[in-house]
Amino acid sequence: MSAKRLKRQLIKKKLFTKNRLVILNEDSFEELFSLRLNLMNVFVAITSISIVMIALTTYIIAFTPLREYIPGYASTKLKREATANALRSDSLQKVINENSAYLASIKRVLTGDLDHTKLSRDSIVPGDQPALTDEEMQPSKADLKLREQVAKEDKYNLFETAKPKVSLVLFAPVKGHITENYNAKAKHYAVDIALAKDTPIKSIAAGTVILADWTPTNGNVIVLRHNDGIISVYKHAASLTKEQGDIVKSGEVIALAGSTGSQSTGVHLHFELWKDGYPINPTQFIDFE
Repeated sequence: MSAKRLKRQLIKKKLFTKNRLVILNEDSFEELFSLRLNLMNVFVAITSISIVMIALTTYIIAFTPLREYIPGYASTKLKREATANALRSDSLQKVINENSAYLASIKRVLTGDLDHTKLSRDSIVPGDQPALTDEEMQPSKADLKLREQVAKEDKYNLFETAKPKVSLVLFAPVKGHITENYNAKAKHYAVDIALAKDTPIKSIAAGTVILADWTPTNGNVIVLRHNDGIISVYKHAASLTKEQGDIVKSGEVIALAGSTGSQSTGVHLHFELWKDGYPINPTQFIDFE
């Protein structure tokens, strides 16, 4: 026990023994600074400084923008911007997918890659539909009675006003001789009109240019989108006067007639008319001659 006590006293003596730290001038040995301290003071000072430094560093990392300069810590602003950019990229990808699907549909319209047996519009013969007999076409008694009643009302109605039966009037794109008519069975969903070179081609109605480009088979092609789901297509033009995204008026010149594309056999206009994604016979609505 006495040895342990002696050892403790020796350690205590070393810790609390005062020493002097002196700074001297190297040339004159003049005393510039002196400080009396012991090992315990040095230990306490170093420990206190370490605690203060740790606390200060923790505060800087947790509560100040300086943490952005420490490797491994990202900025809150950068995180918000990255999240916003990710959401924006997802929205843009959705728009790109929709545009790709729309352009794929337009491509099928331009190439005529459609199965006419699945189409059912006024200008297309529906596939697999049985023909009606003469007896089935005859009106019933109730139908005859209703027709007679309506005819009497129309005959004596003095206040009836005339109303247009169509909401859209189509302008003839050109005037000329039709060299090939519309033929759904042959998958020729258009009419070909013979023209003189550089004859102005006009828009059939007001609308927006959704495609204006050159293709190897059809040459210069311009496609317009109109109201009521109507799309008009003009192929084999010598040149185009409108670009994609332009808004055109009814009867406005959009191209000049020519014979471009590998499928063209002479100067003419290959004109197609579509309604809600289905081809219709243009001659039913437009007089070309």
